[in-house]
Amino acid sequence: MRTASAVGESALSCDDGKGRFSVPQTAESVEIFRSMHAGEQVLLLANAWDAGSAALIRSAGAKAIATTSAGLAWSCGYPDGNMLPRESLLSAVRAICRVAGELPVSVDFEGGYSEDPAAVADLAAAVADLGVAGINIEDGESAPALLAEKIRAIKRSCKLFINARTDVLLRKLAPDEDAVRESIVRARRYVEAGADGIFVPLVTQSDAIRTIARSVERPLNVLAVPSLPTLKELQELGVRRVSAGALISRFALGAARNAVAAFLEAGPTEALFAQPRLENVDMNALLKS
Repeated sequence: MRTASAVGESALSCDDGKGRFSVPQTAESVEIFRSMHAGEQVLLLANAWDAGSAALIRSAGAKAIATTSAGLAWSCGYPDGNMLPRESLLSAVRAICRVAGELPVSVDFEGGYSEDPAAVADLAAAVADLGVAGINIEDGESAPALLAEKIRAIKRSCKLFINARTDVLLRKLAPDEDAVRESIVRARRYVEAGADGIFVPLVTQSDAIRTIARSVERPLNVLAVPSLPTLKELQELGVRRVSAGALISRFALGAARNAVAAFLEAGPTEALFAQPRLENVDMNALLKS
């Protein structure tokens, strides 16, 4: 096990090329992050896609910073879907940890960017060494046995809160009448392998959410989609965590696309300058705090 990410109470010291900075020791951050899934309130994660968005999320009063794999990949110039190079991931996560301050950071790890459990565990340990408290890791279209082995390898390698995502509903991997049952079967397998939380994207029906929450003895994470029950209802159903996923990054990119189109069509019009925006001084202040 990598000792820098597993033991000790002092802060990790890192270097981003502009001087050294400190991030909370991962062992402590993991327990803080874990406790956020056990409180009375559902943990809301407005997923960041780069350091600037992480700073904005922190300034809005978030309890933790989580990344969106899609938004982060896009910000680095790659498509979503396990395409992000190791160096790009670590560079982006390092910058996010720098601005997150005392907040726990959770990284959307996709499928671990490899089919080799040992390679996935090595990358997870490298992420943990940056001060990260948790990761999401998904099964996608791979066999459940593979994700279970990846989870075991990560647990042997470092200390992280592992949120295991099953894509049965998201990718329609089972007939509709069997999807909830298959999601539970996979979730239990991942818990047995060492998962600390379970993420089931696109589960929206109250009965299904309640059934999964009661059938899996780990905090249940759902994805923000239009047909999801209210936050109060989700809490009563047993949900402990709600993720925005790529939604907020898509909002930001959509607004940017509209602004670009307006500028290229008509130049610097009054309507363009009337759009909501952050001033330079405000963004600079967030990154200095």
